[in-house]
Amino acid sequence: MQPEAEHEGRAVARKLGRVGVWTFEADRMSAAEERDFARHIERLGYPALWIPESVVSKEVFVHLALLLGATERLIVASGIANIHAHDPYAMANGARALADAYPGRLVLGIGVSHAPAVKRRGGDYNKPMQQMREYLDLMDGAAYSGPEPAEPAPRVLAALGPKMLELAAERSAGAHPYFVPVEHTSAARVTLGAGPLLATEQAVVLETDPTAARRVARDHMKRYLRLDNYANNLRRLGWAEDDLADDASDALVDAIVAWGGEAAIAARVRAHLEAGADHVCIQPLPGGRLDPTEQLRALAPSLLSL
Repeated sequence: MQPEAEHEGRAVARKLGRVGVWTFEADRMSAAEERDFARHIERLGYPALWIPESVVSKEVFVHLALLLGATERLIVASGIANIHAHDPYAMANGARALADAYPGRLVLGIGVSHAPAVKRRGGDYNKPMQQMREYLDLMDGAAYSGPEPAEPAPRVLAALGPKMLELAAERSAGAHPYFVPVEHTSAARVTLGAGPLLATEQAVVLETDPTAARRVARDHMKRYLRLDNYANNLRRLGWAEDDLADDASDALVDAIVAWGGEAAIAARVRAHLEAGADHVCIQPLPGGRLDPTEQLRALAPSLLSL
């Protein structure tokens, strides 16, 4: 009997390492500033950088190319590229072109986004599971006139609920959950099984004062709690309406955003890893005593030793 083939997610997990960076900050920078920022992350020793694609952000493939071109070893991941912003051929072939140019350094995270964002783009957010399945079918069949990359970019799916997690395990290297507490990581690993990648985002504030830290955290959380996908995911995990109402309960704030000193934030990242995450990408939030770059610098010694 032949041994069972290793799931693609295992190789991606080894490549990404245990802790990376997730940031909106690069969207707010000039190209020159962003190149310096990416090089700084690489020098600090973080192995991976995740960037989003929102309605108002830089176009994701241009953005990925800028970051890849500015660095030498850094793995750059989309977290995530919106399937409503790119047709399946454009998504597949953009990834092929970048994977050919920067072998082994691209991870393509894709997702269905959220109803309000899709509506702003003039799209139709309807039956997201079906939309994603059909999109993946078209991606997989996309013709390409260029040379196939020697090392194709692994694909991961933005996934919160069990059905999308199951699809991520079936049709991609794994899942990239965002805005989740540790209990979601435990449940996601059970749904995914042992093989697929689980790359979890974790917002952080390097601040020991509870009032100051929670102020920054609430400012970050309020827009996400208005989005059904995130709110419903928290309800599914057992959070009550009182936790989600208004500015969110302290308990929910503390579950979603890790705050405190270096040891406290390292403990939260370790909790995700022990719950089944392969990779935790920290998102240092702006608006506090230290800017995101300063937080990354201060946290690097404790996080990169996990």
